Amino acid sequence: MLFSIIIPVYNRPDELQELLESLTAQAYQRDVFDFEVVIIDDGSTKRAENIALAYMTRLRIRYHYQQNTGQGFARNTGFTLAEGDYFLVFDSDCILPREYLQVVYEHLHAHWLDAFGGPDASHESFTPIQKAISYAMTSPYSTGGIRGGKHSAEKFRPRSFNMGLSRAVWQKVGGYLLTRMGEDIEFAIRIEKAGFKTGLIRKAYIYHKRRTSFRQFFKQLHFFGRARINVRRHYPKELKLVHTFPAFFLLFLVSFPFMWFISSFLAQVQGLCLALYASLLFSDAVVKTKNLQVATMGVWAVFVQLTGYGLGFLTEIVAPLSKKGITEHK
Repeated sequence: MLFSIIIPVYNRPDELQELLESLTAQAYQRDVFDFEVVIIDDGSTKRAENIALAYMTRLRIRYHYQQNTGQGFARNTGFTLAEGDYFLVFDSDCILPREYLQVVYEHLHAHWLDAFGGPDASHESFTPIQKAISYAMTSPYSTGGIRGGKHSAEKFRPRSFNMGLSRAVWQKVGGYLLTRMGEDIEFAIRIEKAGFKTGLIRKAYIYHKRRTSFRQFFKQLHFFGRARINVRRHYPKELKLVHTFPAFFLLFLVSFPFMWFISSFLAQVQGLCLALYASLLFSDAVVKTKNLQVATMGVWAVFVQLTGYGLGFLTEIVAPLSKKGITEHK
């Protein structure tokens, strides 16, 4: 066996079913036991056991139910139960293209990586809102996207929605020390500091549903903004100027009504800047999505993304909301 696929799930049995279905269709699969799937049901009230049982004749599945510990520690349980040489970590709201495992298999044999990350894309079955959110989270004109050229790809820090690591990494580095709130960033930093080779496999993309409404998306990005400050508590030098962009964007946005009391000219310049930025986003979204409705919603999704992240970022600096088990190592 080569791959152990680790999937933490919490109250999302329907999404898990879609992910498992995509695993049954993998081109890499030569027989039903070519890879194993380790499902960690992390204290769900809507258990996924029946979904797991339904796929046990088509996939090699190990299902484990535990009290809720958070996604980071749930993945640690998966690492402990896994039997493979290489661990693949996915969120339960992901769908894998047919070629995913074959792409990873071939890349690792040609260009070994101790740990890797992959991008995400929008599936044709996604709703317009999901496609707009996907654009916001992958656009180089927002906080998303895979930025830079070859160098950045080689230094890429994996994120847990689409991540792989060798058993050797886990044995040396250990698992997640944070259960959530930046847990994947902290984990990737330790892997890098331990001297392991990490990188991006560009063709190893997955379809990531993320959230189904802008309200949910805002809450998620608010949490991401808090998480960036949480990572700073453990690694102060990891907070870069680019991470402050959403906070400055938020301050720029909320200051717009007050600018009229200072100078109508400055207010007009500020409005022009926002209009030009929105136009840039819309033009890029039209090219990327080829859908005017999705492109329009994509502009709004980026504004929701930046304001949510910025507010979480500033909130965590001024009034930390961290709770035991979020920032505390275990």
